Amino acid sequence: MSLPNLLDFDAAQLTAWFAAVGEKPFRAVQLLRWMHRYGETDFAAMTNLARSLREKLPTLATITPPALLSARRASDGTRKFLFDIGGGNAVESVFIPEAGYGALCVSTQAGCALDCAFCSTGKQGFSRNLGVGEIIGQLWQANKALGRDPKGERVISNVVLMGMGEPLANFDNSVTAIRLMLDDNAYGLSRRRVTVSTAGLVPAIDRLREECPVALAISLHAPDDALRDTLVPINKKYPLANLMAACRRYLEKAPRDFVTFEYVLIDGVNDREQDAKALISLTRQVSCKFNMIPFNPFPGSSYRRSRPDHIRRFVDILLRAGIITTVRRTRGDAIDAACGQLVGQIRNKTRRIAQTTRNMLEEQIS
Repeated sequence: MSLPNLLDFDAAQLTAWFAAVGEKPFRAVQLLRWMHRYGETDFAAMTNLARSLREKLPTLATITPPALLSARRASDGTRKFLFDIGGGNAVESVFIPEAGYGALCVSTQAGCALDCAFCSTGKQGFSRNLGVGEIIGQLWQANKALGRDPKGERVISNVVLMGMGEPLANFDNSVTAIRLMLDDNAYGLSRRRVTVSTAGLVPAIDRLREECPVALAISLHAPDDALRDTLVPINKKYPLANLMAACRRYLEKAPRDFVTFEYVLIDGVNDREQDAKALISLTRQVSCKFNMIPFNPFPGSSYRRSRPDHIRRFVDILLRAGIITTVRRTRGDAIDAACGQLVGQIRNKTRRIAQTTRNMLEEQIS
């Protein structure tokens, strides 16, 4: 029987585990700090634990983050990390540096079952949910790779669950990982700095509101049910009226006073003037901002990125209606790390993983 991976446990679960092996509850806090604050995996190095406990722990458990297989850097500073999660599967996370903060986009599933029409990740199909240690392990590994800034602060200040997969379709593991991100003994992020992006699983949005409300982003992409049924098929189960009502309920407990609507602009599909006006009508009862995302092409897709003049016109209509609207800069597309491109060629990569083992590191990050 394999030993438990302690990266899979949040504070409450780790406390219960220590009690089950006959140890004091305060050991959980000590171990959380060693694992997550200091990035330590060697029990022998945890010097404030009793020697007898340090010798005992390796027989009871492991601390095993997902193996980092490659790290690539784009000219704009974006970095993409590829992780081995076994069974020929790999997932990616992306670090995006900005002035004053750095955001890490993490994956919650290997592949995705939602099959959104404009997303290359969805086209690869679904393999499995990630465990807690595989989700939080992406943050663990990225912290280790990126180090700290000159003031000694961690480079990663924000985390978005916006990589491969639908976070709310892997609810329990995603929320446990979020609790570790928020825990002051682990990563100490505020609820405002952790964002869950969902295609619109309404019951799970309500559950998140009750159990662990953080910032919420909705992958909207269409102003009406007919078009959204095509672009985001989960809409057939949870149509827009239900989704908007869930957003209003979520705002009652959200750490931010708005929901972010993400909207991929596709030429001739959802970027027309009437689409912008329909969006204004759709969202008028939801405190929100829009993040417009120029479509990122991928092999096999028939869609095209909206023309710059169409993007400007679309955004101007929303701005004139008083809706805060930004256009996401395309970051990391040279390394297939832009929105919708995660794991662009993952099938080819995972074949190589099976053949070449863990010495596949493409670019060493110092």
